[in-house]
Amino acid sequence: MPPRTILLYPNAALKMVCEPVADVDAEIAALITDLVGTMHAGPGSVGVAAPQIGVTRRVCVVDVSKNKNGRDNNHGLLVMVNPEITRQEGAAVMREGCMSVPDYTGDVERAVEITVRFLDGDGRQQEIEASGFEAVAIQHEIDHLDGILFLDRVASLKTGLFRRKSYK
Repeated sequence: MPPRTILLYPNAALKMVCEPVADVDAEIAALITDLVGTMHAGPGSVGVAAPQIGVTRRVCVVDVSKNKNGRDNNHGLLVMVNPEITRQEGAAVMREGCMSVPDYTGDVERAVEITVRFLDGDGRQQEIEASGFEAVAIQHEIDHLDGILFLDRVASLKTGLFRRKSYK
């Protein structure tokens, strides 16, 4: 299946709080397939959330394993249904970008260690600890499920937002 079209800011769907998933059924499995395909097709993408393709359900995928910032510390492909961060520690500022805001990057403060609980693609309860770049990517995607864009977390739009030179 070809990748789905990514909605761009200021599309209203990107600001909606997503509905929880009651059951990981065939419809959710198809959504997961679309999310993974869309993530892999995106230039430099390490994650995508359902609202970015116009589906307001609590489903996202993350895979930082092929990124230089995450290749040494990752869980591989994470399929997360109804993800919930149950623990956060530390804080660091990192430059973030987003396929839904392709022309900008921004400095965002995030927790550097998290514990996240979610259902996997088979509907099984999972809980993992993530740190570094992977933790940042997970927090970014969960924000999408809550209608929050990285733009909302940039401390100063004047000094912490940057026009992207190229999108690779």
